[in-house]
Amino acid sequence: MTEILSFGCRLNALEGESIRAHLAALPDRPTPDIIVVNTCAVTAEAERQARQAIRRAARERPGVPIVVTGCAAQIAPARWSALSGVTRVLGNTEKLDPESWRSQTPVAVSDIMAAPRIPASPVAEFAGRTRAFLQIQQGCDHRCTFCTIPLGRGNSRSVEPDAILAQARSLVASGHREIILTGVDLTSYGNDLPGQPRLGTIAARLLAETDLPRLRLSSIDPAELDDDLWALLATEPRFMPSLHLSLQSGSDLILKRMKRRHATAQAAAVIARARALRPGIAIGADLIAGFPTETDTLFQETLDFVTTHAIPYLHVFPYSERPNTPAARMPAVPVAVRRERARQLREAAARNAAAYHATFIGQTLAVLAEGDATGRSEHGTRVRGQAAPGTITPIRITEADAEGLA
Repeated sequence: MTEILSFGCRLNALEGESIRAHLAALPDRPTPDIIVVNTCAVTAEAERQARQAIRRAARERPGVPIVVTGCAAQIAPARWSALSGVTRVLGNTEKLDPESWRSQTPVAVSDIMAAPRIPASPVAEFAGRTRAFLQIQQGCDHRCTFCTIPLGRGNSRSVEPDAILAQARSLVASGHREIILTGVDLTSYGNDLPGQPRLGTIAARLLAETDLPRLRLSSIDPAELDDDLWALLATEPRFMPSLHLSLQSGSDLILKRMKRRHATAQAAAVIARARALRPGIAIGADLIAGFPTETDTLFQETLDFVTTHAIPYLHVFPYSERPNTPAARMPAVPVAVRRERARQLREAAARNAAAYHATFIGQTLAVLAEGDATGRSEHGTRVRGQAAPGTITPIRITEADAEGLA
């Protein structure tokens, strides 16, 4: 029995499915039973959860090999290989190489900065899901002061356009009605490819050369949306009306200390332009609460930004010190204050979401049913209602709250 436990981002979840496909293609692998723990290094909490999962697996399934991989394993392989029950540690390059799963080398972690271009994913379908993830990019060339992603993922590398198209066609043929493009830094897509195609270029090709009903993006950097992407948002109904911004803060001083490439005015302009081109578009954002040196006044700037720009969907993370990052050496905000600020941001988002959802009452939305008596509108909003899984069904909205629509 193969058990894969992925922590952290959507990219890790997708790579977990790639690992599953690699293992399924190796019927002669040394051990049929295996537990793979695909770690995340973004926060200390993510690492704690992975360690807890390893301890539980060793206790509940003694003797079953435990392989640890992912970003935390890439950054500190010795720390993870020393845990009781762990039989192997694989790096982020190795976990996507089918030959790694034939080997019994205890630790196989190569220099991620020298990693080759990533291969196309072997995942042909996401069983039981109407939506699918498609990786088009890996790694990051930027060095934000709080972030360990480059240490775990390496520099930015893009998947060749033809490989992306082939993967998309396979997913559509398997019955998936929506594809979500994923990567570490999506808007850097194509910088390392001949001709430097942009994110908007590959998105336009996907829609022009497949019958995919819906295309959506995961988190994007507000610093570099390209013209083709804006054109899709304005003119292509199959390009879903939702943008999730890697914002991180609503304070210019904190953004500068984070070494982000955008200011609040630029983020505000992106939101305003998106709403002008696609009225009703869903706006989301990632935010860090309690970044070092964040005073009450600077936090209030972030809270005001969320309120002023009525952002309904937030992923909020209390700041977490990461080893070997500049931010970890800055004056820290007390943990209790970080948590309280995160709570206030989530409450503001809930108020915004309730107001945003209320605007859909009386409208009929196209909802992609997901099989649990819910589905997703074009905006990505959860909609309660019965429909056959995989169908895109018109549903008239009569109820709304902070959690979704019905």
